[in-house]
Amino acid sequence: MKIYQSRTFENKIKKFSKREKEILDEEVKRIQENPLVGEEKKGDLRGVYIHKFKIKTIQYLLSYRVVNDGLELVMIGSHENYYRNLKSYLKRR
Repeated sequence: MKIYQSRTFENKIKKFSKREKEILDEEVKRIQENPLVGEEKKGDLRGVYIHKFKIKTIQYLLSYRVVNDGLELVMIGSHENYYRNLKSYLKRR
């Protein structure tokens, strides 16, 4: 299964430390093994799954979509304004 990253996702993880990237890689592997591990959203965000996990004390939300030949990692961030930013990103695409 191929994994694609959006530009927004790439820019966000550039700021992560090495340890944070390792934790993120473990979570992405969990998603790759079972794409339904996240919660599917409804309405405007239909088809987008959200996987929640913690790094240290911060809870991160990772949004992804299952595409025909793999996974598309759309966005990662903390809960503050996350869904608003996700909706605006998806409308621009």
